[in-house]
Amino acid sequence: MLKNSNRSQAMSTTNGCCATQCGPGYATPLDAFRSGAREKVIYVPCIVPDHSRPDYLATVDVDPESRTYSQVIHRLPMPYTGDELHHSGWNACSSCYNDPSKKRQFLILPSLKSGRVYAVDVGQEREPKLHKVVEGEELSRVAGVAYPHSSHCLGNGDIMISTMGAPDGKAKGNFVLLDCELNVKGTWAQQDTAFGYDFWYQPAHNIMVSTEFGTPQEFMKGFNPAVAASEYGSKLHVWNWRERTLRQSIDLGQDGLIPLETRFFHDPQSTIGFVVGALPACLQGLRGAQQAADSWLPHVTWCIGSSLCARLHSLQTGLIRCGHDCHQPLLLHCCAALPLLLATHPTHPTPPP
Repeated sequence: MLKNSNRSQAMSTTNGCCATQCGPGYATPLDAFRSGAREKVIYVPCIVPDHSRPDYLATVDVDPESRTYSQVIHRLPMPYTGDELHHSGWNACSSCYNDPSKKRQFLILPSLKSGRVYAVDVGQEREPKLHKVVEGEELSRVAGVAYPHSSHCLGNGDIMISTMGAPDGKAKGNFVLLDCELNVKGTWAQQDTAFGYDFWYQPAHNIMVSTEFGTPQEFMKGFNPAVAASEYGSKLHVWNWRERTLRQSIDLGQDGLIPLETRFFHDPQSTIGFVVGALPACLQGLRGAQQAADSWLPHVTWCIGSSLCARLHSLQTGLIRCGHDCHQPLLLHCCAALPLLLATHPTHPTPPP
């Protein structure tokens, strides 16, 4: 999955301001859209399924003016085999834009199978280098978690990674925190959920939403539909962001089994979000309902359901939002015949003919 495709993740080192005046990223999503430099490279985690050699990070030239445009210009192999690199993130981002001491320099690569977390130095963007390895045993020892998945940078400089299980392979959802030096601090949440997978936070509304996949000791063997009801999840979890407590769990039922990626609009004030369900293929829209002056709870407002699955012959696994939010399109990543679907409006999405 291309994790460096948003304008807010352009590899510009100045980002339109002096590093002594502001931190990484942009002041607002609109500023990123209007002022952000076009990416010249993207980084693609590449998995070697048979473990015959290490997974690697590919650097792809996306500068149309370059002689190596659209080519892989560098490959950085990990030091071990069998990691299964997953959703990458940054050590710092626009969440800490107001902190000039922070710098976006390291790409964070969680590894689902080994439990390792790699930090890759992209200071030389065309030739990234391995900076640090956090061993899976350290996550287990300090935080009691394993199977790290999605990585996001926080406003205080910490790195937060969702985890999908316990060290013994049983299901357990939580989030591990690493400090700015990539030391394991512990878990973010005060309680576990039945399953874990992805998450997205909207601090302006004091909320975070997380999703569920399945039991590691089951999905590591390959998907078995016979145990889908018992070994895979169907809930969205809504958290109090400041207190780190679970406020609500929304069961998506048969139309939302295995809810995977969840995203909200780039605008931090937005209360519109989305979640992709894999079984059956389903895109569901979320809209916040005001609960207090600075807090709201989401509810499902629409769903593209199983009829779409029959037409696409695929399972949806991820989504990318348009950088400006204005026309509200989404790209859905599917893992079979058709790779992408464009949904053009959050309240009236239109599947392809």
